[in-house]
Amino acid sequence: MFQHSLNQAGAAPLDLSQYEGKVLLIVNTASKCGFTPQYKGLEALYQDYKDKGLVIIGCPCNQFASQEPGNDSQISEFCELNFGVTFPLVAKLDVNGDNAHPLFEDLKQAAPGILGTKKVKWNFTKFLVSKDGKTVQRFAPKDKPESMRAAIEALL
Repeated sequence: MFQHSLNQAGAAPLDLSQYEGKVLLIVNTASKCGFTPQYKGLEALYQDYKDKGLVIIGCPCNQFASQEPGNDSQISEFCELNFGVTFPLVAKLDVNGDNAHPLFEDLKQAAPGILGTKKVKWNFTKFLVSKDGKTVQRFAPKDKPESMRAAIEALL
């Protein structure tokens, strides 16, 4: 996973190789989704574990019921003002289909969903990646961030 790079709004690309040796939690996000309050729980995880080696990366996506309509700066501002998000948020991207970011293609291949599906089902699907770059687990949109603590701690 560390070979990928993600675009950032108005900034240099986010090269995932800088996180080699850290645990990653990669989440496709949306600002107008019923799961949007999970930003608060994701930020709590980040605050609790960032000094131990956890990096959370929010990947805004507008592919599910157009629930991420804003531009990149609007998304960042929304997340910071409403949920105090300090973990990295990248530029809006696709997680499914012909234009899916290669990172998500790799994540879906390594950690298929229910019944082996290779698609991301909805906003706030979460992928946990170990320090050596292996995708360890996929968490469903309904899985609250606090329910992932044991899995994160096992990798740290």
